[in-house]
Amino acid sequence: MAIIKSAKKAHRQSLRRKVVNMRRTRAMKDAVSNFRRALSGGKGSEAAATIPTLYQSIDKAVKRGVIKKNTAARMKSRLTKKLPVK
Repeated sequence: MAIIKSAKKAHRQSLRRKVVNMRRTRAMKDAVSNFRRALSGGKGSEAAATIPTLYQSIDKAVKRGVIKKNTAARMKSRLTKKLPVK
């Protein structure tokens, strides 16, 4: 455990940041799973309706530094390719 005062403060900060990052990651993963669930259920229009929230959660994760920009672009690209073409 940290002994120096600044190290104790850094540890407290890291624990707070961990909670925020985990919340952002969970929101992103939930959005992806909702999208995939709609696709597997054969509800293409419902899946298309979840795209804005999906993109929003992924972009917020990038903004917070939870995932990298290219990872987000790759995720969005691969997920939208799964949408049925009309």
